[in-house]
Amino acid sequence: MLDDTPFWKRKTLREMTDAEWESLCDGCGRCCLVKLEEDVSGTATADADAKIFYTDVACKLLDTDTCRCRDYENRFAQVQDCVRIDADAVENVGWLPPTCAYRLLDEGKDLPWWHPLVSGDPMTVVWAGVSVRGRATLSEEDVPADELEDRIVSWPLRWPKKAKAPPRRAASKPV
Repeated sequence: MLDDTPFWKRKTLREMTDAEWESLCDGCGRCCLVKLEEDVSGTATADADAKIFYTDVACKLLDTDTCRCRDYENRFAQVQDCVRIDADAVENVGWLPPTCAYRLLDEGKDLPWWHPLVSGDPMTVVWAGVSVRGRATLSEEDVPADELEDRIVSWPLRWPKKAKAPPRRAASKPV
């Protein structure tokens, strides 16, 4: 008998194939926003004590219309601080957005209704307000580093209201 339980409910992040792993990315683009790190401990190497702030400024490789990397295969060569999101990173970085599938699964939660693997439609991430489309309109190439603090936003660290519950369908009238 074939088990039709979705792979993300049957496997841990470490057990997934590369294709399964890649399909977990909902294409929101939140992890590709420029982030600022503030060392709150006063020491130069205080990873656990650092506070992360998101900006509304996109990585230079993020296509803000499609919310996909323009050069995914070569991103590490082009973006010095690009982080490979793998199972170790999910466990260790503290800045993955709360809507991130990798983070949700690592925390023992399920994928939300708007995730393309659940909905079957990549546009639901946009309709639910999770995508950076329309919110991150500037590239890091357009904003001087000393102006990034003026671009700090909190929305990437929150669930959009529309993302919390699937939209209700209008009740049909009896004929």
